[in-house]
Amino acid sequence: MNLFKDNFSKQSNEYLKFRPTYPDELFKFLSSLTDEHELAWDCGTGNGQAAVGLTDYFERIYATDASEKQIENAMRHEKITYVVEQVEHTSLKNHSVDLITIGLALHWFQFDRFYPEVQRVLKPNGVIAAWTYRLPSISNEIDIIVRKFHDEVVDEYWQPENRLVDQGYKTILFPFKEIEVPQFEMHKKWYLKDLVGLVGSWSAVQRIINQTGKDPVPELEAELNKVWGDGSKKEIKWELILKVGRHE
Repeated sequence: MNLFKDNFSKQSNEYLKFRPTYPDELFKFLSSLTDEHELAWDCGTGNGQAAVGLTDYFERIYATDASEKQIENAMRHEKITYVVEQVEHTSLKNHSVDLITIGLALHWFQFDRFYPEVQRVLKPNGVIAAWTYRLPSISNEIDIIVRKFHDEVVDEYWQPENRLVDQGYKTILFPFKEIEVPQFEMHKKWYLKDLVGLVGSWSAVQRIINQTGKDPVPELEAELNKVWGDGSKKEIKWELILKVGRHE
């Protein structure tokens, strides 16, 4: 049975263009936790940014996504093999993977089917790392407007899986020996149009457009324009929320 919810194929180009990039320190830290560095599996790879981040630390990266459009638009690298597969059933060999990464995707998975697959493919003492992030932090005035848009304007169009992100992954089942992790942040310098592009790629925004025929983003952009200032780039920050565990 295909349980894949395709929330991103339609806006895969925007997803690639406007999503923030993960810090190299994250991949360096994760690689330090594995005994070997032969193979990493990036689950729900999307645009492939996590897969590319792993290339400095692992010999091969197997990157999967159930969305053909996402794979078509993913960033290419000689070390990365991209495959259209659902994470609950892959072509990977038993106990072949040193590190499994899931960037901003774990909340979409069927846990009761995904975790047995993780246990099948991970090497003994292998590591699984999942992360997400909440809304960006820019300035008090801007943050309030974006939060109101998120919590009120498109609130009813968020799916139950999105609520797991709002809860900081604290309620997600994670049957592995958890590893304490340092705090990681993502930083970008963006124009207003970049922030607007990010919001436009949200699955809730796409759902409201599909169901009502109305795009709420232009009104948000007009409101943000009043407080953005002189049109220059601003520092944007996201704090990563990580769950890291070891397969025993």
